[in-house]
Formats: sequence, structure tokens, C-alpha cells
Amino acid sequence: MSDLAVLAAKPRAETAIAELTAEGIYDDTRKVREHDRDTVELPVTKAPTETDVLDVIEQVSPERRLPDLESHLRAQGWDDNELQAAPKSWAVIGSVVLVQFDDCPRQNEVGDALLSLHGEADTVLAREGISGEHREPEMTVVAGSGDTETIHTEHGTKYALDLREVMFAPGNQRERARMGTVVESDERVLDMFAGIGYFTLPMARAGAQVTAVERNPTSFQFLLENAVLNGVTDRIDAYRADCREIEIDEPAERVVMGYYEAHEYLDGALAALEPGGIVHMHETTPENRLWERPVSRLRKAAESHGREVDVLETRRVKSHSEGVWHVVLDARVE
Repeated sequence: MSDLAVLAAKPRAETAIAELTAEGIYDDTRKVREHDRDTVELPVTKAPTETDVLDVIEQVSPERRLPDLESHLRAQGWDDNELQAAPKSWAVIGSVVLVQFDDCPRQNEVGDALLSLHGEADTVLAREGISGEHREPEMTVVAGSGDTETIHTEHGTKYALDLREVMFAPGNQRERARMGTVVESDERVLDMFAGIGYFTLPMARAGAQVTAVERNPTSFQFLLENAVLNGVTDRIDAYRADCREIEIDEPAERVVMGYYEAHEYLDGALAALEPGGIVHMHETTPENRLWERPVSRLRKAAESHGREVDVLETRRVKSHSEGVWHVVLDARVE
């Protein structure tokens, strides 16, 4: 059988791989490789019928993949003890692989192995924490070109970002996608902590009119770029400011508070929310205080404004740390 591949422009590689995978024809037993300066060869089992590609070719001497990280590292002589310390998970964000190494030895070898596993990626970053009032990530390049600017695509939404400059939480993917399903066309939404457009973009793409507030200057510039990239500039009013200082012309039908310490900003959220509107409050909560703490915080704030709360849904987004969860509380405030 011929080893077929499709040609795709490098900036579109990640999206094309996702589309080919959805079509059921992406061949992950072979490596993605560069075809020329502008295009890459993406291996497929047959010619696509649904994915837009530049050409279909027959590969000469295709490169086979080792099936997993452990196989790569064993091939480089890693013993069982070293493999126990190797990372068990990582995230591919556009063309960048994010890894938390902890006590892992020989990190450069792990980075090179991950680049072999993920042919669409060209840089591996070690995640080392978050610091500063703008919650800026601390990252170190461990393998690849070192180019940390990329475009990441999730459920059709495109996020341009620089992973050394702004946060991107892979574990929030389902919540980002969900926010694009809960809004209605022309619904007025206030996103108090917009970042690069994590929740703003899916909601605007779904037809909502979003007032997006972000004070980090780098994140704000990417927010503006992403509005253009996704063709939603007419549905986003972006403000570089502290969300407590923004006064909106008309009360919002929905307020999104995508920040771990959102409860500190509830007075501003409730002041901006129309009667009967919905608030999405994010929080980090110890396991033993689910769901009493976030619900009580919201009810107490609402009472101070003479309002009542109807809890619609509570969800765990992801584990934040041992015994602590990142959660979201959806509530209607009368």
C-alpha cells in the first residue's frame, strides 16, 4: 500500500491534523515532516474528502514513529527508575508542547522525544509556575526552535498567543467550548477577566455581544488580534482596564468571572448583571468545602444587593492542587 501524505501550509498544520483525525484518515504511525519552507507533509491512510489540503502525494522513505514517550526514552537508554520520573502527561498548544517536569532528569532528551512524537510542534516548554499581578507564566525552553508564539485551535476557535508571555490552561478546554453553547444570539455578556479571549471568543463566535475587560497589556493585545483572527470584531467591545472600573451602558444578561479569586469581584459583577441574569463564578475550593463555600459566597454577596440566587449548576473544571478543585458555579440572580 502506498504511503500517502497531504501537503498543508505550516500555520494550518494543527488544524489540518485535527480535521484529518476527525475524518478518520490521519496516520499517526508516521512522522509529520517538512516538505519545503512553507509546507509540511501530514501522513494519511487515504486521500481526504472533507479536509482542505494543498495536494496529496506519495511519501518516499517515510519516517515511522515510536508509539509513545517511554519507547523513545528506552531507545535512548533510560532505565526503569528514570522512566518513573518522566512526565506522564503534557499538552500541545498550537506548535508548542507544554510539560511540567518536576524531578525529571535529562529534560532535553524528553523534549526531543516529544518533538518526535508530535510532528506539528517545534518547541517544548517547561512549565515552572505563575508570578506577578498579571499572572505571567514562568517557562523555560528545553527543546526545539524556541519559538513560543503560536496559533492554537479548539472547536473552531483560534487563539493567537505567546506562551512565555500569557497564560493558557489546557485543562479548561471543555469549559471554553461550553461557553460557546450556553449563550444566545445577541445576548449581552460581560467577561470580567477576558485574557486573550478564552471565553470571549467562543461566545462571540456563537453570536453574543461581549464586553471583554482585561488589564494585562500583553493579553489585551492578543485579545484584539484574536477578535480579528476569528472574525468577531463587531461582537466584542474590548477594554484594557480593571474590571471594577468599567461601567457598561446596559446591564448584562450574563457575567463571566473566569478567575480563581472571582468572589472578590462579586459586587461589581452583581452591579453589572440585570435581574434574572446568569453569573458564572470560578473559584478554587478545597474538596471538603464543595459546594458550600462558593455557594455561600455568592449568596452573601447577593443578599447585600437585595437579590436572590438560584443555583443552576456546579461543575469541577479540573484539579488545581492536591485536595483542591477549580470549580464553576452557574447561578441565576433575581
